[in-house]
Amino acid sequence: MNFELSDEQELIRKTVRDFAESKVAPVAEELDREARFPYEIVAELAELGLMGLPIPEEYGGAGGDTVSYAIAIEELTRIDSSVAITVAAHTSLGTMPILLFGNEEQKREWLPKLASGQGLAAFGLTEPDAGSDAGATRTKAELRDGQWVIDGSKIFITNAGTDISACVTITAVTGENEISNIVVPNGTPGYEISAPMKKLGWHASDTRELSFHSCAVPEGNLLGERGRGFQQFMEILNGGRISVAAMGVGLAQGAYDLALGYAKERRQFGKPIAEFQAIQFQLADMATEIDAGRQLVYKAAWLKDHGREYALAAAQAKLFTGLLSNRVVNSSLQIHGGYGFMEEFAISRLYRDQKILEIGEGTNEVQRMVIARHLGL
Repeated sequence: MNFELSDEQELIRKTVRDFAESKVAPVAEELDREARFPYEIVAELAELGLMGLPIPEEYGGAGGDTVSYAIAIEELTRIDSSVAITVAAHTSLGTMPILLFGNEEQKREWLPKLASGQGLAAFGLTEPDAGSDAGATRTKAELRDGQWVIDGSKIFITNAGTDISACVTITAVTGENEISNIVVPNGTPGYEISAPMKKLGWHASDTRELSFHSCAVPEGNLLGERGRGFQQFMEILNGGRISVAAMGVGLAQGAYDLALGYAKERRQFGKPIAEFQAIQFQLADMATEIDAGRQLVYKAAWLKDHGREYALAAAQAKLFTGLLSNRVVNSSLQIHGGYGFMEEFAISRLYRDQKILEIGEGTNEVQRMVIARHLGL
């Protein structure tokens, strides 16, 4: 077994870490406080090729593997989750459906724009009455005179309403017991986007409710085979869980870094609190669990890169790192004491950003259902 990263993967880690520390860290608190979308940062990420990291070069991407992509998401989340989820949702949820299920014409139309970061992509699955029960989609699309006419709504959708948003791929009922995926370009008449939703965390990311009122798109905007939408989005979610799991590791690592730095500087009873065994034990547990979570993420990514079955590994990684990040961020804030409760300390932002990692891309309970099913239960 070889646990070494390749030279290219190490370069990606260094490049993204340097960028996150030099470009994102100085403005993360301000972006969060003002709930301001990080347009300038996204543009710079695009210049680095990170908005299309796992997309093949023939479509304008960087041609990176899933492990490299997970590393990039981890390093961004270590500093700021809003920036990380913008990249992750654009890539895993918004762009991947077109890459995996689109025909050549659709790929040529959309992927160069999305992989270059000139446009952001979103994925519209969740509805007010269809969350964990994703198959309960009520949005409908009826084929009329060569067009899909869409009516319905989506909620909690990331990246759909920014000034650079290009399209959303939505799930819709296209016939009896039939769900399909359809690409809807931004600006299509009948496609309405709400004001940004107010959230506990991820303040600088774009989250909207989408409505479709007799929204008509060409028949050719159907992704893949009609009626295969459920199978398609399940595959998309499996891949997306790797990126959210990487976010769990990154957030935990960021919280650990903050706790370690604070513990070395904060003095009580005449010495740094890092010299107290109670603090040392907490930090030791954090470091150990973070390493374990990182290996779960890399395993899932490696399996995907090698064409192996990875759904179980992705669900396990997502479940474990969600719980891991919860424990680590809570312990880190505890080590910070009263200062951790103050907004000017970064740990308070990480604390708020963490909880969604146990909800999005399938709740902890859904992950356990997926894992149990793969165990034959």
